[in-house]
Amino acid sequence: MTGTAQSAAQSGEVLRLENITLRFEDSTALDRVNFVLRKGETCVIQGAAGSGKTVLLKIALGLIKPDEGRVFVFGNDMTNARERDWMDARARMGILFQEGGLFDSMTIEENVGYPLENIKAVNCPAAEVRPRVEEALQFVELGHTLEKVPGELSGGMRRRVGIARAVVTRPQLVLYDSPTAGLDPITATTIMALVAKERDTRQTATALATHRYQDGHLLANYIWDPERGELAPARGDCSAARTRFVVMGDGRMVFEGSQAELESSTDEYISQFARRWKE
Repeated sequence: MTGTAQSAAQSGEVLRLENITLRFEDSTALDRVNFVLRKGETCVIQGAAGSGKTVLLKIALGLIKPDEGRVFVFGNDMTNARERDWMDARARMGILFQEGGLFDSMTIEENVGYPLENIKAVNCPAAEVRPRVEEALQFVELGHTLEKVPGELSGGMRRRVGIARAVVTRPQLVLYDSPTAGLDPITATTIMALVAKERDTRQTATALATHRYQDGHLLANYIWDPERGELAPARGDCSAARTRFVVMGDGRMVFEGSQAELESSTDEYISQFARRWKE
């Protein structure tokens, strides 16, 4: 273990982005962005379409290389890492893209088991794949869908299968890209309850990009109650203390702080944006 990795392990740091800049032709997608996430922490990344939310997650996953800055994952400098090294890092990460990213021609069992069978660094014995898939689907309350295909499920159910696939490797870090986009309020709350369940059950570091203020409010104010099998209001500051909000605007991080700080901001752009989220 390198000195940087050892220091990150001691501090619980799982992701660090330093002075990240990314340009697309004549536009700047990200402009000197700094970001840190530790074990058990939640970061809600909010902003309008095109503000840099998704690009930030793709850089954290190694899907896009920044023009400037450095990327550290689990303490390792991944800025110029080989794809093989990124595959090793991704074995410890989960990702849910907006539409779930399921393979239409595969069964739900095959979809959820895909990371276990195709990411070598996960190192899952063949005999354990089916039990792990069943466990992940039970986690999202879809254990009965093993033999179905995505086209037989509703949009909300497909999103839940996407979460099952994201957590089947038992990751230390999960990245969610607009997990509630296009869903009705009740289904959106169900999805966010599963995000909180994963975070609180396994102390997973969570980065969630969303345009919905309600998503961040739920993560900051509710925790998963394993005895009742549902969300419960957080007592004191136990959840809020480990949940922070980031607001992206034109590729820049224009705000970082608590929910209370966000809502009390006197900055014209931030206050207008927060008000629009709640309307």
